[in-house]
Amino acid sequence: MTTLAASRTRLAELRQRFAPIFGRIAAGAADRDRSGQLPRTEIAELAAAGFGAVRVPASHGGAGATLPELFELLVELAAADSNIAQALRAHFAFVEDRLVSADGADRDRWLARFVAGELVGNSWTEVGTVKVGDVITKVTPDGQGGFRINGTKYYSTGSIFADWLDTYAERTDTGQRVIAAVNRHQPGVALADDWDGFGQRTTGTGTSTFSDAVVAEENLIDFETRFKYQTAFYQQVLLAVLAGSALGAERDFAAELKNRKRTFSHAAANVAAEDPQLLQVIGEVSAAAFASAATVERVAQTLQAAYDSALALNAGAITADEDEAVNDQAELASAQAQVVLTPLVLNALTHAFDALAASATSVSKNLDRHWRNARTAGNHNPWVFKARLIGDLAVNGTELPRIWAIGASK
Repeated sequence: MTTLAASRTRLAELRQRFAPIFGRIAAGAADRDRSGQLPRTEIAELAAAGFGAVRVPASHGGAGATLPELFELLVELAAADSNIAQALRAHFAFVEDRLVSADGADRDRWLARFVAGELVGNSWTEVGTVKVGDVITKVTPDGQGGFRINGTKYYSTGSIFADWLDTYAERTDTGQRVIAAVNRHQPGVALADDWDGFGQRTTGTGTSTFSDAVVAEENLIDFETRFKYQTAFYQQVLLAVLAGSALGAERDFAAELKNRKRTFSHAAANVAAEDPQLLQVIGEVSAAAFASAATVERVAQTLQAAYDSALALNAGAITADEDEAVNDQAELASAQAQVVLTPLVLNALTHAFDALAASATSVSKNLDRHWRNARTAGNHNPWVFKARLIGDLAVNGTELPRIWAIGASK
């Protein structure tokens, strides 16, 4: 177990290491969002500095960060550029899965890749009107000891920056659902930056197409062995994006108000930066950012408990039922946080514009990116369903689902 003092020391060291990079990322965030320029250089710099390996144990060359430490860093990264934090969502989930996998050569090989700066992208969602639960991306034996993968995926967030693609597929020989870790540096993989949402414009989200791409047998992972708190983890990254968006908006809107030269004849002060009504607006945005970050921290603690539980289960120190209970708590915490943070952050970001007036809507300032990115992140895994499920648990004791699928209803 990590002591509180050791955790604080490690987090301070990690903040010091990444703060200059976060600063450079923040400086160019508005321009990248406006122009649609993908943050290839910025993500490559983060990877080279070891950001993708912060969860890897120090014994394997990583920083050995806990999940609360990781998510504090992700909130700070999201405040600099929420698109980049979002783009790394699949990477950290894949890292987490490898961390709780069985000790051995396969695990060590992946940890070494992460330490070397290799990144993993997402490729799960099927394109089109596929039925809920169906998987039309197939992995087929090639007759030579390897496999080939064929299919098309959408919402492939971060894949365009990645070295490996975490791909949900089905084996044609056994019908088994698997994660195929596909090396994207091969002719059979095509990645398109064709996401057309009004937010998350530079997350590298779009279509991944596999045409007889090669997959080594060692890189086929039984989906049933996937880490149990994965859904809560994926949601937690989105919560960090929301919290970071609120923090980034607080900083940007406060700076704009401080430098504002114009005011109104009926204002409460002669200088905008001294107007108590406008200061109150910024204070309310700041409070929302604080509450959001605190909520992310609380969820991170439940995820850390789930990680610790996975290790204890692997060691035979606890029962499967005890492990399930810990994972259920992580799922509940992430769902409760989502129900609270989505409207909290979106309302705060809308209210932030009240501190400035019409100039806040300037395209050149691009302040609306904070709202657009948060609104888009908030539309993933719709929170309205989560609120109902939480209520069903509270009233009827019905467990929350930890795995679900999306597709055509008919």
